[in-house]
Amino acid sequence: MNLEKILAVSGKPGLYALKVQTRTGFVAESLIDGKKITVSLKSNVSLLSEISIYTYDGEKPLTEVMQRIATKENKGQAISHKEDNATLAAYFKQILPDYDEERVYPSDIKKVLSWYNSLQAKGLVTDLAPAAAEAKEEAPVVEEKPKKAPAAKKEPADKKEPAAKKAPAKKAATKKEE
Repeated sequence: MNLEKILAVSGKPGLYALKVQTRTGFVAESLIDGKKITVSLKSNVSLLSEISIYTYDGEKPLTEVMQRIATKENKGQAISHKEDNATLAAYFKQILPDYDEERVYPSDIKKVLSWYNSLQAKGLVTDLAPAAAEAKEEAPVVEEKPKKAPAAKKEPADKKEPAAKKAPAKKAATKKEE
């Protein structure tokens, strides 16, 4: 499941797919109705690929949590985010048994389930491994560029050549012949 270009825009319902970056922000397309909106750089925007869920051992990327939901539901719809908090907490405990119950609020669980169901309805829940995990497994080989020699310091023109080596300047005939 690739969440690299999926956005949550603060103040806007649903999820958006990043389409084009512009000078003043970007254009995103709603996954709900397909309408395109422009989002300014001042808007609070979250990439789903950058979101993590707190666990007692650290943090789990949202991509991994979504994969676990997809595995449990056989890539079908998860329970509704409108269920009561106790039902949602019990469901989430099955998905992620070590999630930090003090730091992950019921509203967070509702968002995750709502986002998963939106992605599933659009057919974006796939068998593909998370992009973040692929990047960790195969570290790209970086070729080092040859370093340039340090630039020589520039000296003032009068210090470049000693006086003896300077080409003699043509003297004007100012002396009178004696």
